[in-house]
Amino acid sequence: FWDFLILFFCLPVVIFNEITKKRLLGDMSCRIVPFMEVSSLGVTTFSLCALGIDRFHAATSPQASTRPIEQCQSIIAKLAVIWVGSMTLSVPEVLLWQLAQDTSPVSGVVMEYCTMKPSSNLPESVYSLVLTYQNARMWWYFGCYFCLPILFTVSCQLVTRRIRGTEQKGECRGTKHGQCEGHLNCTIIALTVIYGLCTTPENVCNIVVAYMSPDMSKQTLDLLSLINQFFLFFKCSVTPVLLLCLCRPLGQAFMDCCCCCCEGCGPDTASSEGSADSKLKTEMSSSIFFDKPRETPQPLLALGTPC
Repeated sequence: FWDFLILFFCLPVVIFNEITKKRLLGDMSCRIVPFMEVSSLGVTTFSLCALGIDRFHAATSPQASTRPIEQCQSIIAKLAVIWVGSMTLSVPEVLLWQLAQDTSPVSGVVMEYCTMKPSSNLPESVYSLVLTYQNARMWWYFGCYFCLPILFTVSCQLVTRRIRGTEQKGECRGTKHGQCEGHLNCTIIALTVIYGLCTTPENVCNIVVAYMSPDMSKQTLDLLSLINQFFLFFKCSVTPVLLLCLCRPLGQAFMDCCCCCCEGCGPDTASSEGSADSKLKTEMSSSIFFDKPRETPQPLLALGTPC
């Protein structure tokens, strides 16, 4: 959902600015767009950490195949912590950016752009905190939004593989549960790889600009900033598609809901058997967020659609 917000709000603003050299929504967009982009990095970072912890618990549980289904309130609480924490850490971006204007030396047209400069109207204590954040922003980006999710995911995967290789080597590899666990681990690894590849150029550019910005022209800096933003848009576009393709239960539920909305959610007796079969396959598969019990499956009802 956050990736959708980035593509829906930030992408048109950036494209409009590149075409017209005017900032859509003025100073507000200069503050909201960086806030949403950094919040997107935080949501992805902490979500990958949460998924890594979930896979670790699934591997170390004494009866991993019969773990109880996690309650909806618990999942909502985790999502709230991830979202609120990400937006809280991104609040300094709102105070750091502001709208600036400059005249083009070639065409003489007044151009609007966003500059990283705290407003002098801020209280002295807040102004000093924002300046401290600006000075440490590059390494904060690199440590929290790049190293943390990659190292956390790699560590959890190594520990999980070690535990499964020593304790459940002869049991899980040939079972349905073991195959589902391996499929989920591959999904998390794929999400981490996409995230790492899309955020690497931005971190490299931040380090290069921090030490070589006096020797670089404004056009070069603007081009690097534009490339970094479109890598973020690419990540926001690929991640949901990758998740829906690799996680079969989530992808099947998404397609069923889309078909349900297109057909008006009307029950169809001719498709009852097909929907029951798809529901059976979905229950036999393991969810990306929790493991379903295997010993006492619930009786299946011949409903029209999962909606």
